[in-house]
Amino acid sequence: MKKFAIKIAVNAVALWVASLVLKSGITFEHSGASTGQLVGTILIVALIFGLVNTFIRPVVKLFSFGLIILTLGLITFVINALMLWLTSAICAHFAVQFHVENFVSALLGSLVITVVSLILNALLPDDDK
Repeated sequence: MKKFAIKIAVNAVALWVASLVLKSGITFEHSGASTGQLVGTILIVALIFGLVNTFIRPVVKLFSFGLIILTLGLITFVINALMLWLTSAICAHFAVQFHVENFVSALLGSLVITVVSLILNALLPDDDK
C-alpha cells in the first residue's frame, strides 16, 4: 500500500510539473478553486493516470512490440503520450478538470513526466534493496 501511495504521489508531482512547464498545453482548470481542491484534482488525475498505465499501457505495448523493436524503443514516447491523452479524455468524461490540448502537448508532457518521475524515483528510497 505504501509503494502504491508513493507511486501516485510521484505521478502527481510529475503531472503538476508538466502543467507548469507546458502552461497552455496541459492544464488543471481551477478557476477560483482553493489550493486544497487543486491538490485533490491533481491526486485524482494521478490515480487515473496510474490506472491507465497499469492496465492499458501493457496491452498497447504488447500489440506494438514489433514497432518497439523496429524503432529501438522510441515509439514508447508516443505510447506514453497516448496514455496521457487517454487520461485527459477519461478525466473529461468524469468531469475532472484536467486537459491536454493536443498530441504535441501530450508528447512533450510525457517527456517531462518521464524525466521528473525518473528523478523522483532515484531520490526516493527503495524498500526492495
